[in-house]
Amino acid sequence: MARLKSIPRAEFARRRRHLMRLMGRDSIAIVPAAPVRLRNNDVEYAYRQDSDFHYLTGFDEPESVAILIPGRAHAEYVLFVRDRDPARETWDGRRAGPAGATRDYDADDAFPIGDIDEILPGLLENREKVYYVMGVHPDFDQRVVGWVNGLRAQSKHGRHAPQEFVALDHVLHDLRLFKSRGELDMMRAAARIGAAAHVRAMRACAPGRHEFEIAAEITHEFRRHNADHSYLPIVGGGENACILHYRENDAVLRDGDLLLIDAGCEYQSYASDITRTFPVNGRFTAAQRAVYDIVFEANVAATAKVRPGNHWNEPHDAAVRVITQGLVRLGLLKGRVPALEKAQAYKRYFMHRTGHWLGMDVHDVGDYKVGEQWRVFEPGMVLTIEPGIYIPAHARGVPKRLRGIGVRIEDDVAVTRNGCEVLTDGAPKAADEVEALMGAA
Repeated sequence: MARLKSIPRAEFARRRRHLMRLMGRDSIAIVPAAPVRLRNNDVEYAYRQDSDFHYLTGFDEPESVAILIPGRAHAEYVLFVRDRDPARETWDGRRAGPAGATRDYDADDAFPIGDIDEILPGLLENREKVYYVMGVHPDFDQRVVGWVNGLRAQSKHGRHAPQEFVALDHVLHDLRLFKSRGELDMMRAAARIGAAAHVRAMRACAPGRHEFEIAAEITHEFRRHNADHSYLPIVGGGENACILHYRENDAVLRDGDLLLIDAGCEYQSYASDITRTFPVNGRFTAAQRAVYDIVFEANVAATAKVRPGNHWNEPHDAAVRVITQGLVRLGLLKGRVPALEKAQAYKRYFMHRTGHWLGMDVHDVGDYKVGEQWRVFEPGMVLTIEPGIYIPAHARGVPKRLRGIGVRIEDDVAVTRNGCEVLTDGAPKAADEVEALMGAA
């Protein structure tokens, strides 16, 4: 797959302008970068920029702060960044520095991060509102409050401090919910890479292999396209598939079991999130096929409800109806389907929601309700569709042939003008297609 270009600089500028229009004059937004995090002792985790910060700047260095000041004549967009330091760059890599921040990232002005305590209070002065997300970076929260309180303490000297803090995420996250054409291209790429990894896993799977060997195949496919994991993959064989957040990935894959893989990649800061379930030996048993076909039908029914004008809960309602009907057919539930739905009897075997927003974060930002009403789908929104059935190995009152079967089928779906686009259709999911692919491996 050809490597796509990243989001163009002009789009980051449009995002900033849009946000500043919503903020209004006499306001200021403060957006800190993600901190560096230690894995153990002095070993750092791979750095991943804060999604809000990246969304507005495209700048992926730590120890940075973005400031937006609508209507300021000198500079509406200011970056505080690490200064150039040849000695540190020899050890830790190149830095843009203030000059690079203006030249390559379109900041109107930029300063060394070490000067922020001297400069930022002056930028806050005479602003009525501070747009900021509290609680994400607690240490930085204290610094922001300290700058504002410092100005308030000088009010008798004629300095005017902001009078109100406003939740930046309430405004910014609504913008992030609607993906641009460029963002959708990135998400299609992430979906294609993720789907190819699941295909590779199906072809590599065989009885006797370990879950971690299949996980390695997925990682290989991600990295060969310069993508990374968007979350720790779940590779659960047999009854491990019934553990929703299974993480060990160390068991031997047994002939006659199913393998559930929940794995997505991050490409250019945009995530995919895909789950496929398939037989370790390439052939479903009759019992596995019976459960699998119910989940597949629920996936199809839920996806059909993703279209403009429908609301957020309609895909879930559709999946619940199909799964409840299926559980009755399997003999796992008894009674009338409407009454079972109302009593949420299905939750014994399908205990999670059918999807979530997807974007720069796997569980992406955006409200699911507006007021008391479910949010209505609009073009540009992207979500997952992921129904499942999980029958624990030691479940009481369950026929032995069904015990230990866990099935989930998850796709990434974009809302379009007339319906939806399944971004992850490169990974087969109909049972016959799965068996055909594995038989050809």
